[in-house]
Amino acid sequence: MRKITGRGRLAFKYCLSAAAVLAMFLSVSFLTACGGRQSVAFIIAGSTSVQPYVEILTEAYAIHHPDILIDVQGGGSSAGIQAVESNTAELGMSSRNLRESEMHLWSVEIAKDGLAIIVNPSNPIGNLTLDQIRGIYAADITNWSELGGPAKGIHVIAREEGSGTRSAFEEMVMDGRRISPRSIIQDSNGAVRQIVSSDPYSIGFISLGLVEIGERPVKAVQIGGIEPSRENVIDGSYTLFRSFLFVAKEEPAEIVIQFIAFILSSEGQRVLADEGLIPE
Repeated sequence: MRKITGRGRLAFKYCLSAAAVLAMFLSVSFLTACGGRQSVAFIIAGSTSVQPYVEILTEAYAIHHPDILIDVQGGGSSAGIQAVESNTAELGMSSRNLRESEMHLWSVEIAKDGLAIIVNPSNPIGNLTLDQIRGIYAADITNWSELGGPAKGIHVIAREEGSGTRSAFEEMVMDGRRISPRSIIQDSNGAVRQIVSSDPYSIGFISLGLVEIGERPVKAVQIGGIEPSRENVIDGSYTLFRSFLFVAKEEPAEIVIQFIAFILSSEGQRVLADEGLIPE
């Protein structure tokens, strides 16, 4: 069997079916019930942007600690923060900065990620300004012809309330304007990407690390003539990027700290870099 490495691993996870996930869960449950060594050591919940990367990190960590099983769940950044507040998860994943009401939480940044504005590859538009993107999402601009494209209505795809990706987009792009209620709301980066890849007149925003992941392509547009790339995020020329955070109610237990230390080590940061993120 061919070994899946690098971005291929993330693509594999991105396409994993619900049936396969259920089968994996039942297998772990069966082994545990039958006296297997593995039992859940701690739970990580939250951002669906951060989730696939953390799942890959737990696989790498398991090579060194095969007896430790880490349960990684989605739900969105706000849900992850609520999970640690209510003691239903030891770590929360957030793809947005903490709000003032959340500043009492313990947190650590594990990487940075660019935010990409994507369109269908058949769309001739390859460059937009922040003002134009804001106008699209506020419904001031509703037809691609207003931007030099085809005379077709713009199908605006956005993330749900509570999503860290949406919060980051609102903070960096919308400048206080509201995203139009006429937008088509999706609950994950993958769902946004899927719609844009199949709809020639749509636009969406997703994690930069996920632009090249998936069976059907999407196109990340330039912002003010600047290419969305890791290099341009690092040198500051591409300004749409956010932090990926772990949060906890208080300083985590030693077993959790050891996992975080692995992520921040050269090995863990190399895993994240291989998957398209910008290491710490």
